[in-house]
Amino acid sequence: MERKTQKIISVLFDESRSFLERAIFAFNYQREHNPAYATFASHFISGNKEPRRISEIPLMPIRAFKEMNLIVDGKQPEVIFKSSGTGTMNRSTHPVADLDLYRKSITEGFNKHFNLDRSTILCYTPGYADNPDSSLLWMLNYLIKQDFSGRSRFLPLDEPLTTETIESALDKDHTLILFGAAFGLLDLIEAGSAKLPKSAHIIETGGMKTHRREMSKDELRQRLSDGFGTDLMQIHSEYGMCELLSQMYAIGGETFKTPHWMNASVRNPEDPFDECAPEFEGKIGIIDLANIYSCPFILTEDRGVIDMDGNLSVLGRWQTAELRGCNFLIDREV
Repeated sequence: MERKTQKIISVLFDESRSFLERAIFAFNYQREHNPAYATFASHFISGNKEPRRISEIPLMPIRAFKEMNLIVDGKQPEVIFKSSGTGTMNRSTHPVADLDLYRKSITEGFNKHFNLDRSTILCYTPGYADNPDSSLLWMLNYLIKQDFSGRSRFLPLDEPLTTETIESALDKDHTLILFGAAFGLLDLIEAGSAKLPKSAHIIETGGMKTHRREMSKDELRQRLSDGFGTDLMQIHSEYGMCELLSQMYAIGGETFKTPHWMNASVRNPEDPFDECAPEFEGKIGIIDLANIYSCPFILTEDRGVIDMDGNLSVLGRWQTAELRGCNFLIDREV
């Protein structure tokens, strides 16, 4: 890793600094080195002025990843992640200039809740197999490779999880984790999969929109608990996407917490500079400092609510009619 990159990362991941200080550092870096974001932000913050609070940092609507090349000057991508979609769909693309930064984000985010060195991870990701450019697949491959015992692996598609497979993955010094897309885990249950040991954990990644019917998170968690014999408190959710290099986890419940280099807020869809009060629904805004070489400041197309403790609940996607209030931010540029 080059010295300049090391210095940048040391600032962004320095937990002794306030998040606002680190976010302003990232904002100034983006304004200097990312022409697309600099032009966008100039409509809201002129000259050399700096934001005074998080809500004043302009958030780029996430569809910019479909319409712009979001990478800072002088950087070449080591890999380009692409969102899922059909061949005719305009897919999001995320050029990643530094995979070491992604590895650091994955490892530190995972280790905040689990112990990667003592985890055996079984992954089940139907629907993602057709997208070799998936950031989720890259992340899971990376996690699997950290298990030098060789027990962690992807499970074969369209086959139930057998007792033999579970037993071959068990190690008294490791925690067994079943990690997969929500609809795929439900399919495993319907296929007659065996129960997991009581000590096992489940991490679901969402993906309910591709299942046969919609269901609430509460119902999903109960189905997973009943189907795999796993305690509800050992069923977790992961929130990530092609456009982010960091993940949030909801541990034993439905509310997500951010790692210290990430910020989640809920914005008024009619005015994205206006943060919604706790318990009021709006559009989810993300600042992911690991995105320093693409775009850290993102207004998503997801609905959410922040609770009184600052934790995020994800409520699903905005319908097209509900997007009218945010698109002016990018429509002034494209």
